[in-house]
Amino acid sequence: MSKIMITSPKNTNTQLKSFLEKFERRIQATPPGICPIVLQISLLEECRSQTCTKCVPCRDGIPQLVEILKKIGQCQGTRDDLEQARTLAELIRDTSDCAIGYDAGAMVLEGMETFREEYEMHLNYSRCNFDIKQSVPCETMCPAHVNVPGYIALVEEGRYGDAVNMVRKDNPFPTACALICEHPCEEKCRRTIIDSPINIRGIKKFAVDQAHADQVPCPQANPSTGRKVAVIGAGPSGLTCAYFLALMGHHVDVYEEKSKPGGMLRYGIPAYRFPRERLDEDISAILSVGNIEIKCNTPVGAQQMSRFMEEYDGIYVAIGAHTEKKLRIDNVDAGNVISAVNILREIGDGNYPDFTDKNVVIVGGGNVAMDCARTSVRCGAKSVSIVYRRRKEDMTALPEEIESAVAEGVELITLQAPIGVETDEQGNCRALLVQPQMIGPVKGGRPAPVNANKPQEKIQADVILLAVGQDVVCQPFEEFGMKTERNCFKATPYLEAEGFDKLFVGGDCQTGPATVIKAVAAGKVAARNIDEYMGYHHKLNCGVETPLPKENDRTPKGRVNIAERPARVRKNDFKSVEIEMSLEEAIQECGRCLRCDHYGCGSMEGGRVTYD
Repeated sequence: MSKIMITSPKNTNTQLKSFLEKFERRIQATPPGICPIVLQISLLEECRSQTCTKCVPCRDGIPQLVEILKKIGQCQGTRDDLEQARTLAELIRDTSDCAIGYDAGAMVLEGMETFREEYEMHLNYSRCNFDIKQSVPCETMCPAHVNVPGYIALVEEGRYGDAVNMVRKDNPFPTACALICEHPCEEKCRRTIIDSPINIRGIKKFAVDQAHADQVPCPQANPSTGRKVAVIGAGPSGLTCAYFLALMGHHVDVYEEKSKPGGMLRYGIPAYRFPRERLDEDISAILSVGNIEIKCNTPVGAQQMSRFMEEYDGIYVAIGAHTEKKLRIDNVDAGNVISAVNILREIGDGNYPDFTDKNVVIVGGGNVAMDCARTSVRCGAKSVSIVYRRRKEDMTALPEEIESAVAEGVELITLQAPIGVETDEQGNCRALLVQPQMIGPVKGGRPAPVNANKPQEKIQADVILLAVGQDVVCQPFEEFGMKTERNCFKATPYLEAEGFDKLFVGGDCQTGPATVIKAVAAGKVAARNIDEYMGYHHKLNCGVETPLPKENDRTPKGRVNIAERPARVRKNDFKSVEIEMSLEEAIQECGRCLRCDHYGCGSMEGGRVTYD
């Protein structure tokens, strides 16, 4: 009788796994701006290392394909080389025995189409289409291009007010982005190569907790130019534009439809995420520059726009996306079926709903859906459920928002597509009717759900909140003659409204619903281009220099995450859920920064990408 034994991973395999994890982190930290042909070669060589060497297309075809692409990437290739690479990639894709070869060939073919312009530049002009200058990853990934290493270094030195002003050089909402930004700056952080990305938002939050925005003087405005600009909308994009134009010396009138400024920061984000007094700090600081007058309760339509075109030297339309998208299901107009946008707007004005002993169901899977769910918990709901037609991993909400909602008692009901509302005798909703789903083919980069062969189900609901997207109210501006496409204003890459002089548009009303930092970036670009349109070329300076880097220890060190109040406590009030970092935590996190603005990232050849 033969014996068997329990097998365990060999030491070599354990070490290999650790090595591969490091490789994964390096891939994750691939900087923006890398030549796509170089990247394809790297991925192909990784595919080659994974082959079993038994199948000819993988074993022999991939090395040949790598050599051809290297020749093209070094600007020594010809059209014949490109066609040979295409033919070889098709052969590898179509004849390989496993997914490794298929994917290698398919990836190259997709790259040839996606990066057609880059291939043409290598073949026709013997150069890469990408600038030889390398970007600082965090600064590049931030839509407003904030000097992230600079303010981290200032926080490390205890210069919190200077850190706030360095953020303001590109973003006049340091508090807002410290509390609610989705931190795209962390996506390509090179610290990931060692352990995990820097907690950039956490460091910024520590800075604004130590030096509140309204207590840190803004830079002094330039002398008056005598020019007047109208900004339509007092949200993050409109106020950002107004701030920079005011610093340049122009007078700005901001027209706001609602009773208070702030836009979706006030009327779309609950106070437990962004306390209203913290929003007011940013707005007060912006207004302290002078040259800005906000006119609330002042809607703007076609008639006003015609007058503004005569009265002002420049106009910026940044009205945001303040209306809801319609959900096409039966009985959607039943009683107690409420738009998420409307409920959050009411909360922004201090009018909280009473959901005591009610079953609340939210339809949607984004951050607005999570905001509505967590708000419903705080408003006394007996049960709160989120219904989503895809899977949890397909939700567009931030992972930490989903995790927090679940911790507070929210139930996630996934793979269920709403098809109707069941009503009682009074016409109020009684249940949400759903059709079970299963995941189908990927469409537009996301798995598309399809109906499963299962019966319809009912989800008991006394209140249904619809959080399926936001839309722009374009009609008054269309009557004025502004062009739209898919209910967003059409504009050039410089945010100039199509068909008009002196008129600019930006933010959610031009791109569709996006994030706060993208709205801020649009306002910054609009201010610069309006200034140029009026014949100026103002350069703004925050008056703060970036400290020189220190010789810190670069050994792996755990990331300091922002702690939150216990779910069982925080779900009973609207106080901020996050707990302030300690000084020790902030200093440790600042010390993890690798200072890519000083070391590496093209510090020699070609220099670095810089942003005005």
